[in-house]
Amino acid sequence: MSAAANGKVALVTGASRGVGAATAVALAARGYAVACAARSTRDQPRRTPGTLDDVVERIRDAGGTAVAIPVDLSDREQVAAMVEQTVAALGRLDVLVNNAAVTFVGDLDIPQNRHDLIFAIDLDAPMTAARHAVAHLRAAGAGRILNVSSLAALKPVPGLMSYGMAKVALERMTVDLARQLAGDRIAVNCFRIDAPVASEGTLANLPGVDHTAWEPSEVAAEGITWMLDRPVDYSGQLESMTHLAHREGIMPTVTARALTPTAMFTGVFDEYATSGFVDG
Repeated sequence: MSAAANGKVALVTGASRGVGAATAVALAARGYAVACAARSTRDQPRRTPGTLDDVVERIRDAGGTAVAIPVDLSDREQVAAMVEQTVAALGRLDVLVNNAAVTFVGDLDIPQNRHDLIFAIDLDAPMTAARHAVAHLRAAGAGRILNVSSLAALKPVPGLMSYGMAKVALERMTVDLARQLAGDRIAVNCFRIDAPVASEGTLANLPGVDHTAWEPSEVAAEGITWMLDRPVDYSGQLESMTHLAHREGIMPTVTARALTPTAMFTGVFDEYATSGFVDG
């Protein structure tokens, strides 16, 4: 296996498809060796298209370095092992991207096991991964943790209450970890997807919605990699995809979209259009 061009290593969860896969490919193009983590492999595919093997092959075919790390993110022991396997395979860790997420339809009536699984994968796994990554990020001399959130953290979406709860907690965790890890030169930030992105997961969740004008996953990956390119003192930021595009002139197709709110919706409303929801 060839060495990474920039000598650095990134671990991306949910990297078998969608925004995670696009981010893994984009980081590899920037010279990172990339550990691609998810459940879906060619030997054990999921119903949603895309596998780790496809993404790793794509990176290697382009001359990059990548390894596949199959993992069930609902299992804390597997999450811890994912981090250690990355370091064992690639020699170090510089970047952790907590992108993976699941959701199920339901509000107060959601089955308890589904609510628990959402929190296990969308919130507990990022925290467990961060716990185990910190020692390696310190050893690298500096590091970055990037959490991927959703407009559902701020805007109640009918049928996706548990998902939104997990995402807003992920954003709170981002700011807390940024404060705790600043002295270690570890930046912790959050990228909130608030423009419609046509990832495989979102299309599966919203099969009846017209997505012809949605952004491809590569556009969200551009915003994520922009944040990862910032100096380590850029930390504790909860960046909205649309606001970031307008402010920095990146993701040019997103700059044509309207800005979304960046504060949590309050009050009693029942006018939320699901066509604006994006599954981060």
